[in-house]
Amino acid sequence: MANTYSQILIHVVFTVKGRGNLIDKRWRSDLHKYISGIITSKGQKSIIVNGVGDHIHCFIGLKPSMSLSELIRDVKNNSSKFINENQLVKGKFQWQEGFGAFSYATSQVKNVYNYILNQEEHHKKSTFKEEYIDLLETYEVEYEDDYLFSFVE
Repeated sequence: MANTYSQILIHVVFTVKGRGNLIDKRWRSDLHKYISGIITSKGQKSIIVNGVGDHIHCFIGLKPSMSLSELIRDVKNNSSKFINENQLVKGKFQWQEGFGAFSYATSQVKNVYNYILNQEEHHKKSTFKEEYIDLLETYEVEYEDDYLFSFVE
């Protein structure tokens, strides 16, 4: 759109259905690159994609012409297809329904980037459930326990 200028930085988190540790280290990097490619192919900016065995973090520069829900739907659909067509897991791979999304200022890009980059180290100290609830509470997102991701304790 002409005369439209924006800086929309969104950190998105989503998880494997059933919360299994299905994203194997042997192909995890390829999945992250594939997801980054999906984001870019949709005309959005992929700042960083990273995660661990059971969930993914995407930091995205979002243009106002695209709905975040549509983008994440496409990321999940296409990445599931990639995993299933390449038979990277036994059985059918799926992402859990929904996602978390958190906005940031330009001054926070470096911190968010480093946080996502260091997910493996971060999860030596805290679970995904602890991390996710901390994000929701830090950003004052109202939530109901019944509608959070299914967490494996």
